[in-house]
Amino acid sequence: MARRSVPILRHLLTKPTTPTLAPANPTRSVTYMPRPGDGAPRAVTLIPGDGIGPLVTNAVEQVMDAMHAPVYFETFEVHGDMPKVPNEVIESIKKNKVCLKGGLATPMGGGVSSLNLQLRKELDLYASLVNCVNLPGLVTKHENVDIVVIRENTEGEYSGLEHEVVPGVVESLKVITKFCSERIAKYAFEYAYLNNRKKVTAVHKANIMKLGDGLFLESCREVATKYPGIDYKEIIVDNCCMQLVSKPEQFDVMVTPNLYGNLVANTAAGIAGGTGVMPGGNVGADHAIFEQGASAGNVGNQKILDKKKANPVALLLSSAMMLRHLQFPSFADRLETAVARVILEGKCRTKDLGGQSTTQEVVDGVIAALE
Repeated sequence: MARRSVPILRHLLTKPTTPTLAPANPTRSVTYMPRPGDGAPRAVTLIPGDGIGPLVTNAVEQVMDAMHAPVYFETFEVHGDMPKVPNEVIESIKKNKVCLKGGLATPMGGGVSSLNLQLRKELDLYASLVNCVNLPGLVTKHENVDIVVIRENTEGEYSGLEHEVVPGVVESLKVITKFCSERIAKYAFEYAYLNNRKKVTAVHKANIMKLGDGLFLESCREVATKYPGIDYKEIIVDNCCMQLVSKPEQFDVMVTPNLYGNLVANTAAGIAGGTGVMPGGNVGADHAIFEQGASAGNVGNQKILDKKKANPVALLLSSAMMLRHLQFPSFADRLETAVARVILEGKCRTKDLGGQSTTQEVVDGVIAALE
């Protein structure tokens, strides 16, 4: 700002008679024209979840209250060791259309179905979106990282079709369909088009899984022809991982089958600053669930829970995505700006970001930074 003020001052001194117009205030802009009633509070289903989940979802509740955001929560107790998601929770999400969720612990082995998968299948949340982007003030090895990973969420290796053929031999089926491949490709290109993104990269292993991943690629290619203004690329998943850790800034939007997307999103998140700051969500035609974008690996970290030092940033940013989804863009902007300011100042950071702050101290910092 100081550098720009010198030529402006020189211009005014040399041409005193030239009329000038005051610049428009950049902080006052029309984001959209609401319809009557758009400001009515919206109900959101809230699942605090396991481990640190209640701690970080409570952080979101505090910030929403401080902003007077037009949302209120219907809270349900759901835990990863339950045999199924309670019917009243499913009905609440179907009614409200939107859910905010903390992490749910998934038991390892034992034949217990993941409740996360149950929710995605029951609500047909076919697209997972994780935004992996550098935050100003957070030092990382790579700069200019701004990757959106869009992952097919309902089939592939996560179809849950496994059985023991004979003792000691397990068969696990990977299911790829043209219907699901086309709709995730359409979602990825539509996202890129609506968000002024320039490139979509399809991640695959069609050199080995020629039919399954071949069908996925074929679907992506067909959709790509309908978006000539968007550059379309393809990359084999193992080369993709190498390229991510060496030159991540080359990627923009990435569209993937189920398993690859999980690996790619977590890798990209680690490169851009860590899973504690990466927002995300799962969306379908009628419903959406917002949660921490990359793997919530510290859900069961008892030490973090005991010290109340869980990082709430990822879920706060996911809740900003939720506000924008609900067509409350100014509230989303305020929240994202406040979080960015806290990260930039560096005074309130949890241990994973190089600080020693508690969850509550980060929340207090975000609330203080709200405009």
